[in-house]
Amino acid sequence: MNKRALLIALIVAVLGAFLLVIYMRRFEQEASGGERILVLMAVKPLDPGAVITEDSVTSREIPLAYVEDRAVKAVEKSNVIGLKLGNKVEAQQTLMWTDLAIATDEQRDLSALIQPGNRAISIRAERNDKSFALIRPGDYVDVIANMPAGDGDKRNAVVLLQRVLCLAVGLQTAPANLVDDKDAYSKDLILTLSVNLQEAQLLSLASEKGQLMVALRNPDDPRVVEGIPDMSSTALEDKDIRGKIQKIRSNAPVKLEAQ
Repeated sequence: MNKRALLIALIVAVLGAFLLVIYMRRFEQEASGGERILVLMAVKPLDPGAVITEDSVTSREIPLAYVEDRAVKAVEKSNVIGLKLGNKVEAQQTLMWTDLAIATDEQRDLSALIQPGNRAISIRAERNDKSFALIRPGDYVDVIANMPAGDGDKRNAVVLLQRVLCLAVGLQTAPANLVDDKDAYSKDLILTLSVNLQEAQLLSLASEKGQLMVALRNPDDPRVVEGIPDMSSTALEDKDIRGKIQKIRSNAPVKLEAQ
């Protein structure tokens, strides 16, 4: 009986010590500003117009309480590599989204915003398409083409490009300027995108053959889905295909066969 009581007391003591350690760690974490978040900082002084490269930035941990909303997180590094700076960033200084050339308030020359190796190409919305009003310079979009299927009135929806950087909406290259322009939504039906030369060829052909639309992406989502099949307009009339598409929202990815 004494051995059993001793064992229970030992277990309770170990459990109590374990809970005390957890409490102390949580207390220390909260006292120091909360959990640590990895943010990007400049390795060396970076002048306005400098291109952000893998070697020019690194990551460091900062308590959550001291992380500004404008700070570029380490997980967002791929979103800023290749972009140009609009403001000077000192060595060891945290990189902010507002430091990027495409996010500054002043109007910039479009050529200065193009990522090295890329080209700027513009696509025009249909007259009744107001979806471009949702896009801001600096956003990422997917480009979808609505193409004739070659027989009758049938058409195919083709995913041409994914995660493409928007450089300008109409003539505006800065988000703030677009917001201040009350007439922008009624007159700006052109998006200028940053693409490589082969992608520019693809967009040129698609704009001649069909209609282009864009889907706005979450800026924190770097994923690119491989092997998306073209979708025929017959999918609208096929209950099974519609059901598979609707299940994707709540279930694991479903393989869709091209029609």
